[in-house]
Amino acid sequence: MNTTQALEIISFDKKYAKDFYELNVEWLKTYFYVEPYDAEVLSKPEQYIIKKGGHIFFAKINEQVVGTVALMPIGDDGLFELTKMAVSPEHRGHKIGQQLMQHCIDFAKSIGLPNLILYSNTTLENAIYIYKKYGFIEKPLEPDTPYKRSDIKMELVF
Repeated sequence: MNTTQALEIISFDKKYAKDFYELNVEWLKTYFYVEPYDAEVLSKPEQYIIKKGGHIFFAKINEQVVGTVALMPIGDDGLFELTKMAVSPEHRGHKIGQQLMQHCIDFAKSIGLPNLILYSNTTLENAIYIYKKYGFIEKPLEPDTPYKRSDIKMELVF
C-alpha cells in the first residue's frame, strides 16, 4: 500500500473527536490498558486539549482517518506534551506515525515552542528508537507522571 502519496494531515475538527477516542483506545488496549486519565482526556479532547491551547492532528487517507496525535499543554509555563499518537492497526508499518510526529515538530517550531516532551514505555522499543532518531533525549522521570505505564520521559529541544 502506498500511503504516503494519499496521506493528508489535518487539524482538529469536532467531527473527528470519535476517531481520536477510538484510535487511542484501540492502541492502549493493544499495548497496555486505558487509564482513568486517558479515558477522561480522550472522551473530552476539546476540554482537555483544544480549549487549553493545544492541538490535535489527524492523518487521513481517502477521507478515512487512519491516525492521530496531540500537542497537549502541561501546566502554565508553555510546556507541551507530544501525546495521544495512534495509528489504525491496518495502517501501521507505513510510517504514518513518523509523519504525524514530524508534522507536530514542524508545527511546534512554527509557533515558537522551545521544546516538546513525551512520556512512553521502554517496552515500546521501536517507538523509543524513532523518538531518538528525531532528536528526543531521555530526561529524569518525575515521580508524579500523568501515566502509570510511563517509565521514560523524553524531550526534544529546538
